Amino acid sequence: MAVIEVENLTKDYGHRRGVFDVSFQVERGEAFGFLGPNGAGKTTTIRHLMGFSAPEKGHAAISGMDSWKHSHRILEHVGYLPGEPAIHESLTGMQFLRMMQGLRHSHDEKRLAYLLDLFQLDPRGKTKRMSLGNKRKLAIIAAFMADPDIALLDEPTSGLDPLMQERFIEFMLEEKKHGKTILLSSHIFSEVDAVCDRIAIIKDGEIVSTVTTDDIRHNEKKRFEVIFKTPEDYVRFVDAPGLVLDEADAVRRRVEVRIDDRDINGLLQLLATLRVTSFREEKFTLEKHFLQFYEKGPEYRGRHHKDSEYDQRLQGRPRHLRH
Repeated sequence: MAVIEVENLTKDYGHRRGVFDVSFQVERGEAFGFLGPNGAGKTTTIRHLMGFSAPEKGHAAISGMDSWKHSHRILEHVGYLPGEPAIHESLTGMQFLRMMQGLRHSHDEKRLAYLLDLFQLDPRGKTKRMSLGNKRKLAIIAAFMADPDIALLDEPTSGLDPLMQERFIEFMLEEKKHGKTILLSSHIFSEVDAVCDRIAIIKDGEIVSTVTTDDIRHNEKKRFEVIFKTPEDYVRFVDAPGLVLDEADAVRRRVEVRIDDRDINGLLQLLATLRVTSFREEKFTLEKHFLQFYEKGPEYRGRHHKDSEYDQRLQGRPRHLRH
């Protein structure tokens, strides 16, 4: 069952700023990553899900409730972590947390104590004297102290040191074990890859790819870089039948070849007949998948993920030889 729904969401602020026909769903108990740089449309989408802004077209909904029409009800049930938390500087950290408890009608002191200890935060000081990292910890605790079933997180680890970033990831994995539904917006590959089950990449306000993390981690297609000792060896390899080459550079005698796991022995037998100076596997990562889209020119804008080159590779479709 879809807990979070975004359908054809459009909000045009002009000059290609905003979101355009954005659609995705997050199932109950799923962690969904929303990956893109600042200004790509992540925050705009989340603000529409929270009911802070009305869409020009399409709609956003949480637990079957239209986000714009039922924003007050949604605020009561969703743990929301904004990218730039607004914390009144006249309050202490504890006063801020008490205020948020009142708004959420939740006073679980055991849960609050657990989160304060987990993120090593002393909330007694004035928020205006807190570091950026401590303000971020305060916002994380405020988002989760009512133990919500649904969490919308916008750049959650921004400002945290590496130790706290890792602790946050561990906390998210624990929350997933308890069946929480999570939408995590970020530009940090490691946290999205570690936490999320599916990932949407957004560029210029449009989703250009949606992929499962398992597809990237366990892709049966392997990619190898081979550098040959002589031009003759390079030509013999490039002209060999049945190979799918992603790149071929005659000047450097360098080739990137893509092959199924079951065909690796055949590749090695071919290379044994040639003079090779370098042979290494290139692991395909979330970052490399992301760069497939952000290194493309404007002509790739608006291409849906099912038409993308890398997703075709995931499905085993051959790509044209390039050399």
